[in-house]
Amino acid sequence: MKRRDAGQNGHVICRVEPGSIADELELEPGDILLSVNGQKIGDIFDYQYLTNEEYLEILIRKKTNEEWELEIEKEFEEDLGLEFENGLMDEYRSCRNKCIFCFIDQMPKGMRETLYFKDDDSRLSFLQGNYVTLTNMSDEDIDRIIRYRLSPINISFQTTNPKLRCTMLNNRFAGDALAKADRLYEAGIEMNGQIVLCKGVNDEEELERSIRDLSRYLPHLQSVSVVPVGLTKYREGLYPLEPFSKEDARKVIALVHRWQEKLHTEYGLHFIHCGDEWYILAGEEMPSEETYDGYLQLENGVGMTRLLLNETKEALEACSGDDRIRRLDLATGQLAGPFLEQIVTEIQKKYPGIQVCIHEIRNDFFGPRITVAGLITGQDLIAQLSGELTSEELLLPDVMLRDGEEVFLDDVTLSEISEALQVKITVVKSGGQDLVDAILGNL
Repeated sequence: MKRRDAGQNGHVICRVEPGSIADELELEPGDILLSVNGQKIGDIFDYQYLTNEEYLEILIRKKTNEEWELEIEKEFEEDLGLEFENGLMDEYRSCRNKCIFCFIDQMPKGMRETLYFKDDDSRLSFLQGNYVTLTNMSDEDIDRIIRYRLSPINISFQTTNPKLRCTMLNNRFAGDALAKADRLYEAGIEMNGQIVLCKGVNDEEELERSIRDLSRYLPHLQSVSVVPVGLTKYREGLYPLEPFSKEDARKVIALVHRWQEKLHTEYGLHFIHCGDEWYILAGEEMPSEETYDGYLQLENGVGMTRLLLNETKEALEACSGDDRIRRLDLATGQLAGPFLEQIVTEIQKKYPGIQVCIHEIRNDFFGPRITVAGLITGQDLIAQLSGELTSEELLLPDVMLRDGEEVFLDDVTLSEISEALQVKITVVKSGGQDLVDAILGNL
């Protein structure tokens, strides 16, 4: 290890994984990464690619302003254990489109500033699973993805009709951007896709066309989800979109299932998937676990309900049951309410002393057409649960909160809700075992 004076910019380390290579080298939060193998790091793509090698020379500026040159020998692709203040190690790229279905355009004024940022950054697609439209990506970006072999890349296709795509994204280059998916496919980069379905716009014959066209990207395009457009009550002046009906949902499901059967026979993948909302709207049973191809799009609301039902069933099979007495309240969105009722009924077969009052929270903040738990606000919880609780403990799913924090979308905190309702709050993770443990009091 050599030491020398500092004097150039870099990337600030915010966390060092205990027991990692970086920890052994005595790196600390506040230290700055200046270069790897003599090369400056432009962004997370550069960092991930350069640090994969078995031998590294990294330049670190310590908090004392002293520079350390460190030589590292490690396993190929072994992580150094560093996290940075800026996860992308670069500026975030905002979306240049004006999509007719954009949820951010449907939010009320006065919320925290970060909620109004529209990202369309391929690096977030790789890191966090965000979906990109390809319109904000240069040929150089595609070159780097191919060179660094970064995957999967998640793409919002919406339609494969170039003219219609320009209309839906309000971007005259949106149709041409589809050619970038061709390059990713030809290079063997793994992808996942998404179609936000808008009634009378990209459904029916257009959806048929999109599925047919996208299936040509198999097997590198592993999955495509079809999700209904989310419509809030704040749509004044926006493109006139209508909600889907029960009959509409049944038509979508029938079309998707027909393609699933065809493609599974040919490729061994079901490929095209309906979001859970379609089955609930249609009043149809959730598909079996096998049809989800390993739950490739859970974060997009595809298969979450089936996975939760299966996980809770498995967790309960390992329980012998007893006569414990517990009374609880549980709040969720209207979408998940009926399935949680099913789960509680199964729990009560082994634990008859367990009583859970499920509260399906109506989304007054965004409007009644928004039914997912992840968009429930603190103010709606307080307004609808005041005077309605039956116990001294309230279970809330963690998807209601900002990641890693105890804050809801409207900046109301857990402690404020606890104080307003005079109740103990237990935040429950999304897994079936976590839910069963929380209800049984095993946390």
